[in-house]
Amino acid sequence: MNTMSDIHPSVAPCLDRVVQRLCHPDSLNSVWHNSAEGAAMPSIDELREIMNSLATAIFPGYFGQNQVRPDSLRYHLAANLDTVYHKLREQILRGFCFTCEKQHAVCVPRDSQSKEAALAFMDSLPEIRRLLAGDAKAAYEGDPAAQSPGETIFCYPSLRALLHHRIAHTLYKLNVPMIPRMISEMAHSSTGIDIHPGAAIGEEFFIDHGTGVVIGETCIIGRNCRIYQGVTLGALSFPKNPDGTLIKGVPRHPILEDNVTVYAGATILGRITVGSGAVVGGNMWITGDVPAGARISQDPPHV
Repeated sequence: MNTMSDIHPSVAPCLDRVVQRLCHPDSLNSVWHNSAEGAAMPSIDELREIMNSLATAIFPGYFGQNQVRPDSLRYHLAANLDTVYHKLREQILRGFCFTCEKQHAVCVPRDSQSKEAALAFMDSLPEIRRLLAGDAKAAYEGDPAAQSPGETIFCYPSLRALLHHRIAHTLYKLNVPMIPRMISEMAHSSTGIDIHPGAAIGEEFFIDHGTGVVIGETCIIGRNCRIYQGVTLGALSFPKNPDGTLIKGVPRHPILEDNVTVYAGATILGRITVGSGAVVGGNMWITGDVPAGARISQDPPHV
C-alpha cells in the first residue's frame, strides 16, 4: 500500500487540498451523522451474518450446514441462537443510538430497551417459522412449476424476500429503529422485491416471479393472497405540513382482503380496499375500492 511518502510530489499538494475541502464543515456537515459519542453505526455485515444464522435456525438443513442430525439439532440450535441474540442485541442498540438525539456515550435506558426487544424477537421465532412454512406451502400450491415446498425455500425469491420481511416486520412492531429497514433492503437488493418492514402481510402469501414488486409501509394484506411480478401497492400524493414537509405515519397504501390475486404489472394506489376474492388483471391502474369477488381487467383489443 502506498503511503504519503510514496506519492509523487506534485500529487501530494492536490490530495492535501482535497482532504481539506472534504473536512470543511460546509461539505462534511451535510453527511456527518451526530450519533452518541463513541457509539458504533449499525453494521450491514453483522446483519447479514444474523440473517444467515436465522435462516439456518428457521429452515434447518436448507442453509448453513446441509447435514442436520435430529439427535444433535437441539445443541446446534441453542448455540446458534445464543450467538444470534447477542449480535442482534448489539445491532438493535446501535440502531437506537443512531436515532438518539442525546450525545453521550452510555445510555442505560436504550441498553435495557435493546435487550428487551432482542428477547421479544427471539421469542417470536416459532411464529415466524410457522408463517414462512405457510408461505412455502402457498408457493408450492400456487405454482405448477414447483415440485415441492422445499424447492420454493431453496430457489424462490419470494421465500427469501418473505424470510427477510417476516423478521424485519417483527422488529418493526417492536419499535426497533433502522435495523428492520436495513434487513428489508438486503432482500430488495438481492431479489428485486421491495417490501417495507411496516407492511402487514397475512398467512400463506405468495409472490410469483417477484421482480419489480413494491409493497408500501402501511399496506395490509390478508390471508392466501397472491401477486405477480411488477405489481405496485403504493400511495397517491402525500399529505404535507404547512411548511411543505411530508406528514409521516398516515395510512396511505392499499388493503388487500383475503384470497385476492393481483396479476403482473398492476398498480394499486392509495388507501383503498380490494375486497375478498377479487382478481385484478395485468397492467391495471386502480385508485378506487374493488368490490369483493370482482374481476377487473382491460377490455380486449379491437381489430
